[in-house]
Amino acid sequence: MRHRKSAKNVDDKDKIESPNASDREKVTTSSSNPKFSSRRVFVICMAIRMANSLLVQTYFNPDEHWQVLEVAHRIAFGYGHLTWEWERGIRSYLHPMLFSCLYKVLALFHLDTPLFMIKAPRMLQSMFSAVGDLYLYKLSHVLFGGHAAQWALFSQLTNWFMFYCFTRTLSNSLETVLTLVGLYHWPCIRASSSEVHSVSRKWGLLVAALACAIRPTSAITWAYVGILELLVTRDRLSFIFLEVAPIGFLVIALTCLLDRLMYGAWVIVPLNFLKFNFLSSGGDYYGTHKWHWYFSQGFPVMLFTFLPFSIAGIITSRQWKLSGLIAWVLGLYSVLGHKEFRFVLPVLPIALMFSGHSLATIGKPDSSYGRTKDSIRIKTKCPSKNLLAVLFLLATNLPMAFYMSLVHQRGSEDVMNYLSKEALIGKVESIVFLTPCHALPYYSTLHHNLPMQFLDCSPSEEKGVLDESDRFMMDPVGFAADFAKNWSLPSHIVLFDSQEKLLKDFLTSHSFQEERRFFHAHFKVDRDLQASVVIYSLKGQ
Repeated sequence: MRHRKSAKNVDDKDKIESPNASDREKVTTSSSNPKFSSRRVFVICMAIRMANSLLVQTYFNPDEHWQVLEVAHRIAFGYGHLTWEWERGIRSYLHPMLFSCLYKVLALFHLDTPLFMIKAPRMLQSMFSAVGDLYLYKLSHVLFGGHAAQWALFSQLTNWFMFYCFTRTLSNSLETVLTLVGLYHWPCIRASSSEVHSVSRKWGLLVAALACAIRPTSAITWAYVGILELLVTRDRLSFIFLEVAPIGFLVIALTCLLDRLMYGAWVIVPLNFLKFNFLSSGGDYYGTHKWHWYFSQGFPVMLFTFLPFSIAGIITSRQWKLSGLIAWVLGLYSVLGHKEFRFVLPVLPIALMFSGHSLATIGKPDSSYGRTKDSIRIKTKCPSKNLLAVLFLLATNLPMAFYMSLVHQRGSEDVMNYLSKEALIGKVESIVFLTPCHALPYYSTLHHNLPMQFLDCSPSEEKGVLDESDRFMMDPVGFAADFAKNWSLPSHIVLFDSQEKLLKDFLTSHSFQEERRFFHAHFKVDRDLQASVVIYSLKGQ
């Protein structure tokens, strides 16, 4: 071929060598084709992720608001609720600080309106997500070649769970971005360690350290990568003492200084996090699953119809290091009793990368890129097979993505958006949430320093003691009667319709009337069907 060159003579942005042993052939990189330059890929991903962030209008996990935006709002504006995790020092301020800077900028330009306070954080996360998409593309390009990289990016952008979750302000979303960036820079992930300069490995170490600082459980991923690197590197002592130790110490020191400034005392967050979640199984307080849940339900649901393509890609690509990373992460997380989809989000793009490899090889002859009669014949067949695969994946993933992002559990967001606008014109004085704890956003969305109260669900030191949220769910009428004895009568009460039916008399007796009702879900959420969220206000309010 006229355009072939050695991969060692050009930057990886221009040419890379496919390490796949079955191909044994050099392929042109994305930048040599102006359609698929890194810059253009990033711009496309940015546009898609920004649209993605605007389409996400539902409530998924409380941590998106309560562990990030609520904390950031408190830093930026001086008010916001800190949950029990911050009292025990098991969260670092590093992640919320990113969004507090965003809030400060909005306030500086007088843009801290209800619309911007709701949309801007996810728009910022969409920019981070686009970086993750770009590095998934670049990593796939290095490992599988340009054609597979395009299919890997297609898989990433159309997978329902990535669409639903990646632009949310969860620490897991940023951890996933850092994981993709970091893996790209690690020599041991490549076919040959000589392909990456030692400076690149230092960047990989820095990114890995930042990921662990933001979310300590990210150490599960990087322990695996670090062990692989030790096995293949020649300068092991130099790697440990001149790279890992200095970079790790620097990042830990800086995050400890930040947490010292914010907590007002020295707090070692990773140690406290380890004690609570691993040594004392504190996370089990919020529910447990069977050990095999990630393998039998969790991860298959996240991959959804990409699952068979990912399995095929693992088998045909023979990239056992990365497939081993997926198994390692799922296996170690399976040891913990408390399990959630988002915990294993960082390895979902890796599985989708294998899906891209599989889609790229559909109908491809064994002698890749060879000009034979069979390959010419395949060219006419391949598009139809790929088209069927694309239609199947789009038909199964896009409806799921749009339904989960636009419909399921949207009431929580709609209620707070409404109350924020009402508070802006002085129609809200105080709010009580008679709902399961953390079921709605809080001050970070309301953005008004009004008295608000919700039902607490902090873990108790004594086993068997029910928290306020559990007691309310078990006996809404009895709990509400006792609760009202000590409250300062609020102007608004928010509750789900499943409890509203039982509290009609209570609400009427305290002069509350229905103000607005918002659709929430068609299916059960946690314990029961929460079809709608209802706002009650004092008569004459």
